[in-house]
Amino acid sequence: MQLPSLTSNLGADWREQLAFVVETMKEMSSHTDPQEMRQAFSRRMRTLLPVDSSLSLSRRGLDFPQYRITRASRWEEDINPWKEKHRLPLLQGGVIAEWIYGDEPLLLDDFHVDAEDPAYEYLSGFRSVAVIPLYDGGVARNMVLLLRREPAAFSKEQFPQLVWISNLYGRATHNLVLSEQLKEAYQAVNYELQVVAQIQRSILPSHMPHIPNLSVAAYYQTSQQAGGDYYDFFSLPQGRWGFLIADVSGHGTPAAVLMAVTHALAHTYQGDHHRPGLLLEHLNRKLFRLHTSRSDTFVTAFYAIYDPQTRRMEYASAGHNPPRLKRCQDGSLALLDQAGGLPLGITPVQEYRSASLQLVPGDQVVLYTDGITEAHDPSGNQFGLARLDRALTKCEVGASDLLRAVIDELDQFTKEMPAHDDRTMLVLKVS
Repeated sequence: MQLPSLTSNLGADWREQLAFVVETMKEMSSHTDPQEMRQAFSRRMRTLLPVDSSLSLSRRGLDFPQYRITRASRWEEDINPWKEKHRLPLLQGGVIAEWIYGDEPLLLDDFHVDAEDPAYEYLSGFRSVAVIPLYDGGVARNMVLLLRREPAAFSKEQFPQLVWISNLYGRATHNLVLSEQLKEAYQAVNYELQVVAQIQRSILPSHMPHIPNLSVAAYYQTSQQAGGDYYDFFSLPQGRWGFLIADVSGHGTPAAVLMAVTHALAHTYQGDHHRPGLLLEHLNRKLFRLHTSRSDTFVTAFYAIYDPQTRRMEYASAGHNPPRLKRCQDGSLALLDQAGGLPLGITPVQEYRSASLQLVPGDQVVLYTDGITEAHDPSGNQFGLARLDRALTKCEVGASDLLRAVIDELDQFTKEMPAHDDRTMLVLKVS
């Protein structure tokens, strides 16, 4: 069915009508603030359909027979209904309550308002009323009233198109409001994530330890603002040092929270520091009892204790990627995979046995999380162990330069694509 055009008020020439429609649509699409778009739309509509007064109404968050007046042409001040709801009149009952909860458009040609009606001051003196519901979810959450003093002032032929245009505008405004709310929510979440990321980085070591016969370098990159990778150093009795690397399952803030918990548990451990498996058993018990038994999360970890005087290292693993050992004296490569166990937090009791090895000058030990070896290039290929090993061939450099060589190799492989998983690496170079 061909609807009569409101733009006929502009003149008979279709080009003039089209130009008005195009300019209106351009102006509406340029606005990002719903209040400004509403003001611009109202100015345009007054050109098409002059009225003596108008009201905008809302029943959002209310029950029958309550409603709010969100705008009135008689108001001297233009109140923003989305940001100043507390300033909007809240009324109850009367003819407007029947209209807005009735969910139907109405065209009243000979209207009279009762003097006792709650909205009498807004409706008195107007004989013609166009009641235009604005639907959301199949219900008239909002409504517009167009008022004229003379009776039968609105065209019945144009009324269907008026309801149609008003609802299209209402949907556009509502979408703009939702977009603004989403933007504000995202900004709030983004700020909180930044704070979480700052807190997380603050609990990582602020500097590399100074250890006789050993140089240390670390790399840490999260796939999101906060992540679940963790590394730490522990100054132990008799000049020994502990090195811990861990990877919490999952990504983002939930993983960061469990990472912080793991850090706290590791630093409150008061037990024996001679066997690295004992620390892992402590973390496993606490994580399972307090956190992971009620979720599907877990933590992989590798913990090593190094004695600078003897250059001996003892280690234990909880389901973590075995570190790489490059012996520069003979060029051999090995995995530190002789002491493994389940990841932390899967079972309430788990024994973690230890293994030991004798390091010599020139040895390079690389601890890493799977975000390194499972990094992808644009074609979906993984970085893998072979490329990691190739980067470890630089025996003449220290820990920092060796670490840089690995990261440069990784960046070249991934074409510096964003990390899909957290990436952490510790390099220990025996001198």
